[in-house]
Amino acid sequence: MNIINFTPIESFTGGVFIGLAVAILFLLRGNFAGISGIYYNLITFKKSGFLWRLFFIIGLIIGPIILKLFNYQDLGFEIPHTNILLIIIGGLLVGYGTQLGSGCTSGHGICGIGRLSVRSITATFTFILTGIITVLLLRFLGFINLWKI
Repeated sequence: MNIINFTPIESFTGGVFIGLAVAILFLLRGNFAGISGIYYNLITFKKSGFLWRLFFIIGLIIGPIILKLFNYQDLGFEIPHTNILLIIIGGLLVGYGTQLGSGCTSGHGICGIGRLSVRSITATFTFILTGIITVLLLRFLGFINLWKI
């Protein structure tokens, strides 16, 4: 592991904020914070809860922009620069995967495991295992430098 990327305080703080956001959304609205479900219901114009979903997605988009205004290099991490085509392809694959898996990592990993849902535990295990296999395969094929990641 690269010690430079080891950020336990930042990771813990981020996890606390995510947990608080999930708890607040559930306590105030009775909704789970699965991003794919929120986004799907927003783009299909589901009338119930449209406004809060819109603000939730706008917050996800504006958050990194605000972070960039505060010189994000000083926060212990950097935002990667990559090819826009790869981002689009990755987004489409993630969208397909969330539809196939009946939810995303936030819905299953944060909300589902918290409810002890067997389906969510299985889905999260599958997400993690697939990620591990993908990284190992890409490293084996030489697409990822072992010393940089």
